[in-house]
Amino acid sequence: MTASGVRNRPIALAIFLIVAGLIGLWASFQLMVEKIHTLENPDAVLSCDFSIILQCGKNLGSAQGAIFGFPNPILGLVGFMAPIVVGAAIVGGARFNSWFWVTFNVGIAGAFALCLWLAYQSIFNLFTLCPWCMVVWSVTIPMFWAVTLRNLKVGAIPAPRALRKAATAAYSWVPVITLVGYIIIAIVAQIQLDVLRYLNF
Repeated sequence: MTASGVRNRPIALAIFLIVAGLIGLWASFQLMVEKIHTLENPDAVLSCDFSIILQCGKNLGSAQGAIFGFPNPILGLVGFMAPIVVGAAIVGGARFNSWFWVTFNVGIAGAFALCLWLAYQSIFNLFTLCPWCMVVWSVTIPMFWAVTLRNLKVGAIPAPRALRKAATAAYSWVPVITLVGYIIIAIVAQIQLDVLRYLNF
């Protein structure tokens, strides 16, 4: 592998995908463990239940916690393997065609949309914030922006030149865009749930 070949591969993105995927996988695993506890003992006090607002028990026991008929953490256990594998493959020298990047992007966009929907359901219908769920949101949001902007920047996603130029400029701002997303969710949660009032561990 030549030095130019290494430079042409998105190594920084690949490392980020591996780290984010591992964090998401761990959070999904923890949620699955807690779900198993509730199945074994419906009255169990879960380790992620800190208050009536900050808890995961209500989320796991709700219809929103099994939108496809099985516990949502299973989606995470399966889905977060993809960024880990893709990232590891890139680090190992793999190159993917545009169709692969678009397909990967569609999957991440689906995860992003699902996280936004679950965040809405959690805040406005269940009136809780699930700690491990928020970890999943926290890695899915930047993954979506990083992969989408990268694909627009390099032309994997066909787009007008002006949009590609904007994506190129925005790509280095992914951490800031992500932080803004976190802040928006935090503000909405505070307005709706008065979260700070219940942060008594």
